[in-house]
Amino acid sequence: MYTIQQMARLAGITPRTLRHYHQIGLLHPARIGTNGYRYYDDADALRLQQILLYRELGLPLEEIKSLITRPDFQVDLALQEHHSRLILQIARLEKLVRTVEDTLMHIKGEKHMSPQQLFEPFNEEQQAAYEKEAMQMYDPRVVRESNRKWKSYSQEEKQRIGDEGIAAYQAIVDSIPFGADSAQAQAGVALWRKHMDYFWTPAPEQLLGLAHLYNDDPRFKANFDKIDPRLAEFMLRAVEVYVSRL
Repeated sequence: MYTIQQMARLAGITPRTLRHYHQIGLLHPARIGTNGYRYYDDADALRLQQILLYRELGLPLEEIKSLITRPDFQVDLALQEHHSRLILQIARLEKLVRTVEDTLMHIKGEKHMSPQQLFEPFNEEQQAAYEKEAMQMYDPRVVRESNRKWKSYSQEEKQRIGDEGIAAYQAIVDSIPFGADSAQAQAGVALWRKHMDYFWTPAPEQLLGLAHLYNDDPRFKANFDKIDPRLAEFMLRAVEVYVSRL
C-alpha cells in the first residue's frame, strides 16, 4: 500500500491532484483508513498511469473518466494505443527538428530551402493526420505499413493525395443540405473511403469506428470543426448509412 504522499511522489504530482481525482470519481483509493487517510495499491498505480498518459495526449479529465470507466476498457489495449500515439508524436517532432535545423542552414546560406520545404512538416500533418492517428487504435502493424507507404510517395504524390483528401471532405460538406442518406452524401463517403487506401484499408466496422472517433474525440472534432462545424456529426450519420448498405 502507498500513502497519498508516497503515490504523489512516485507519479510526480501533488497530493492535492490525487484528492481531486478522488473527488471527481476518476481514481478511488483502495482503502481509506479510520483516520481518513487514503491508501493506494498497485492496481491504483496502474490506473493513475493511464490517467497521466491520457493527460499527456491532451484529453480533458471528463473524457479520460468516460474512457477508463467503460466496461470494455482493457489496460493492455490502452497501452498499445498510447504506444502508437507516442511513436507518431516522436516521428512528427523529429521531422520538425530536422526542418528547424535545415532552416537554420538556409538562413546562414549553407543550404537552400524552397517555400514548400519550409512548410513541408505542417502540410504533411494536415494531409494525413486523421487516418494516420486514427488507424493506430486497431493494430500497430497497420501503422508501420502505412508509414512505409507514405514514405514511398514522392512529394508530388503526397500533394495530390492531400488534395484528394480535402476534396472528399468538401464533398461531404457540400452534401449536408441533402441529408446523410442522400446520393450526394454517400458519394462523398465513398470518396473518403477510397482515399484511405493510400494509408490503409479499413473493414466496415472500422469505418464506423473512425466516424465515431472523428465526432466523439475532442481533438479530432476540433480539426473537423475548422472545415465545417457540422461536418463531424453529419459524417458519422452518413457513414452509418454507408456501412449499413455494404
